[in-house]
Amino acid sequence: MSENDMEDVSSTRLSFQHFSLIDYSVFVVMLAVCGGIGIYFGFVKKQNSAQEYLMGGRNMKLVPVCFSLVASFISGISLLGMPTEVYLYGTAYIFTLIGALIMCIMFTRTFIPVFHELQLTSAYEYLELRYDKRTRVFGSVLFSVFLIAWLPIVIYVPALAFNQVTGVNIHIVSPIVCIVCIFYTCVGGLKAVVWTDVIQTIVMIGAMILVIIKGTIIVGGVEEVFRRNWKTSRIEFPSFSFDLTERHSIWSVSIGSTFYWVGSIAVNQSMMQRFLALPELKTSIRAVWGFLCGVFVIAMICGYSGLLAYARYYECDPLNSKLALAKDQVLPLLVMDVLGEWKGLPGIFVAGVFSAALSSLSTGLNSMAAVVLEDFWKPFFRKLSHRETQFLVRAVVVILGCICVGLVFVVEKLGSVLQLTMSLSSASMGPLAGIFLMGLFLPFIDGVSALSGGIVGLTSAWWVAAQSQLAQARGQLVFEEKERFTFNCTYTFAPPPEKDPVDLEVPFLYRISYLWFTAFGCTVTMVVACLVSLRPTARRQHDHRLFAPFLRPWVLTKNEVNQMDILKSTSR
Repeated sequence: MSENDMEDVSSTRLSFQHFSLIDYSVFVVMLAVCGGIGIYFGFVKKQNSAQEYLMGGRNMKLVPVCFSLVASFISGISLLGMPTEVYLYGTAYIFTLIGALIMCIMFTRTFIPVFHELQLTSAYEYLELRYDKRTRVFGSVLFSVFLIAWLPIVIYVPALAFNQVTGVNIHIVSPIVCIVCIFYTCVGGLKAVVWTDVIQTIVMIGAMILVIIKGTIIVGGVEEVFRRNWKTSRIEFPSFSFDLTERHSIWSVSIGSTFYWVGSIAVNQSMMQRFLALPELKTSIRAVWGFLCGVFVIAMICGYSGLLAYARYYECDPLNSKLALAKDQVLPLLVMDVLGEWKGLPGIFVAGVFSAALSSLSTGLNSMAAVVLEDFWKPFFRKLSHRETQFLVRAVVVILGCICVGLVFVVEKLGSVLQLTMSLSSASMGPLAGIFLMGLFLPFIDGVSALSGGIVGLTSAWWVAAQSQLAQARGQLVFEEKERFTFNCTYTFAPPPEKDPVDLEVPFLYRISYLWFTAFGCTVTMVVACLVSLRPTARRQHDHRLFAPFLRPWVLTKNEVNQMDILKSTSR
């Protein structure tokens, strides 16, 4: 076919935007089911107390909680961001699951036993018990900032996918979907959040499996997918370089990502709230391993989707040809390419991506309601009546939901979704992870030391993350992408403009891999806290319940050990 006979890329792009009535119906049914679950738990099976609304009465079942944990953590960010990551940079990112495994081992032996024994509603209650009220407020504010920065991205990502397959404006679909989410979260509480997550996880995984099965058949089989990716070195292990600026070295995906997972799971109220909603410690520990298995399955599916996308477009890259206008639209484009002829299937995919986003948004709103009630209201203001408490937690859900919809306009101007999210969350949660880790493992750290370390660590981490993102936006910091080609496109497009080289040297600290951000913030926090604790007026905490179980015999004085032995003997 001659170039004159080929249509323009914009016409080709429009040809992919055909969302049928059946597709819209599938999407609407998913939203209606979520709303129906909210109505059931809000009006039929009413919540009788704040504990029921926020914690499910601490009597939730294991399997739905595992589904909920996976759904809310993965979100639409990972569903679209992870395939894009593999498409652009290769499979090295998938090895961050090593860090997830290390985190789970530590989590089940330290955080979960301590928090379960203390019967906490908010994870940040621990900070007041271990340190003081100021540190608790600091932790709660840090989590709130993280959540308000993260949730708009969670909304934006599926809206981006919806825009790719329908052409509907992002700012039309975002408020509609968010209203449904705010409704069922506000009305139904944690039980509605968990059970909608179950349905949303099934839809999410089902949608991705449909894409990879049909896509693999079109490409020519699994062997062909791997062959095409192998030729451009996309299938690779992380390098063994000790260079901290290496985007994905074996050290950053294991050690660095362990800190990231601790910050994302162990000190994150959104995740801890579900672990603590289970009735027994052993059930919570099982939920941790169930969560890891779920994340592993999703990571494998998303990683393979990225390889499939390259195998499909190895002769005509949609990014360089501008068929996909944003990096995170590669997977939606693939979906419309391979599933577009089957009415209803694109609808299932969009429903799946929105399901992932709704689960994260609803969990975030519910956990924020718990933090506002437990950490911002109860320690400082009068006791609320049952009716006033119900009004407060629901008002938090509605107001925060509306703020997040407004912030989508800001997110739209920003870069690659996956790294942006990890950079922001890492910078916020690193110092918080440091404060919790010192609480569990370093008995000599008191409230003043922890708070001092946290403030310095947060300032340092945010500065490094901001400078790194700024350098990327200016084109000063560019990560090498894998080869992509446009030698056999069936449409015409303007060649991408050549980027002028930027001579400015970016300082080493701003060039470190985003996977080290959490470790950096955590390390600065702990070093500063240890130095401040050397002052003569530092106070030591003696409540053994606040420390990791294996450390308790070393923390207790001889007199305290004798007293515990007496208590044990009398209890027999």
